[in-house]
Amino acid sequence: MSEIYDIGYRHYDGPRLGRGYSTRALTVHSLRGVFGLGRPARSKIVPYSLVAIMFFPAIVNIALMALAQQRGIDYSGFAVVMQAVVAIFLAAQAPTVVAPDLRHRVLPLYLSRPVSIAEYVGAKVAAMTIAVFALVAAPITVVYAGELLIDMPGPPATGEYLSAVLMALVLALLLSVFGLALASFTPRRGLGVASVITVYLLSFAAVPIIYGTLYSAGNEAAATYAWLVNPFWLVDSVQHAVFGTPSHAIEDGVYPGGAVSIAVLLVLLAAGFAALALRYRKAAAR
Repeated sequence: MSEIYDIGYRHYDGPRLGRGYSTRALTVHSLRGVFGLGRPARSKIVPYSLVAIMFFPAIVNIALMALAQQRGIDYSGFAVVMQAVVAIFLAAQAPTVVAPDLRHRVLPLYLSRPVSIAEYVGAKVAAMTIAVFALVAAPITVVYAGELLIDMPGPPATGEYLSAVLMALVLALLLSVFGLALASFTPRRGLGVASVITVYLLSFAAVPIIYGTLYSAGNEAAATYAWLVNPFWLVDSVQHAVFGTPSHAIEDGVYPGGAVSIAVLLVLLAAGFAALALRYRKAAAR
């Protein structure tokens, strides 16, 4: 004979904060994970070591302005010069954003609440974008603050600084979308790190090879498209076209037209978001 027991469950009568709050909470949780907050000390070693490396050129820049009245790395070229550090940060931390949920198969639990796949993906992309943007924009801002405090000849490069910060946000979005898409194809963090860094190394190595081959064959116009293979030079080409900043391609290489660069950037962003949506739609169906 069956019996019914009252185990004390009560209905929730408090405020319901809605889907927006759930998405924001997921974004904050993912962002904390990128920097190892709330995790063991070993989880903080890699992100904060890379942050320190990113600030080192900023300190050198300020020292140059104070002692020699000269600027070091341009604001517009900071991300290109430091692209290896940014790529390592992306490869190391992107799997921490997506791998645990896939490994422990908790995605259906998230989606059982009023959070859609688009909102889940948006929260993950937003968290990684904020982290990468802070990694690039914070040192630039420190250098700009130092320039304002130091009596440099001529006006401060405010326009170049603002354009560099804006394009740092675009770069962060592009890197985050593709970094998370690559890392999401495996629940293992090690494989995710390897996949992201491998794709970056291939894109970095392919640029001078493709450029040199086409240029030596007499196809100078076609050679300029080689720079668009690498996300850092792609965003730099957009910045060069839109804001008129100097080109930071190797050996003063020439970028293709601005309309082409912007179109490639938009296509890549759309493709990255589509890949993430399809991947998580498939993962949620399991």
